[in-house]
Amino acid sequence: MASKEDLFAEAAKHWDLERLYQAFAEAKRQISPRSRRGLTDTEKLYLRGLLSGCSPAEIARQLFQTSKSAEVYLCKTLYQYVKKIADVPNEPVGNWRNICDRLKEAGYKTLSSSEFKVNNSVPTEALVKIVNIGFKESTVSIDINIRLEFPSTSETPKTEDLDKKD
Repeated sequence: MASKEDLFAEAAKHWDLERLYQAFAEAKRQISPRSRRGLTDTEKLYLRGLLSGCSPAEIARQLFQTSKSAEVYLCKTLYQYVKKIADVPNEPVGNWRNICDRLKEAGYKTLSSSEFKVNNSVPTEALVKIVNIGFKESTVSIDINIRLEFPSTSETPKTEDLDKKD
């Protein structure tokens, strides 16, 4: 069995957990000023479970608890903090799926690696140069050089020249 710290670890791939933990801790402080400062390990665990797309019943199953106890725990803690963070104190959370939507709207979701790759692979500069146009009887021949520059993770841009022979 995985340790509790490893449970729902995939949430860290898609969410800014440190900022979320801070925001939830502040919401908790405002809602229950006498409670323990910061989020408990259990609150963090449940939050990661929700952010990983798990229902309260699925979280409870992984923690060997009843689904009812998980639902009660979430209603008394994290759901209240989400309403505070989203600034909708009088609206019901409704469904556990709404948590991710509200936190995504609040800007806590990070770009997935595929979104990052797509956004980061757009050419920064494209140069198309017509080198030669030739006409022979009923044929048109056009020689074109194309140069594309893609952003690099390093400081210096890399240029690929398709015209050069190795």
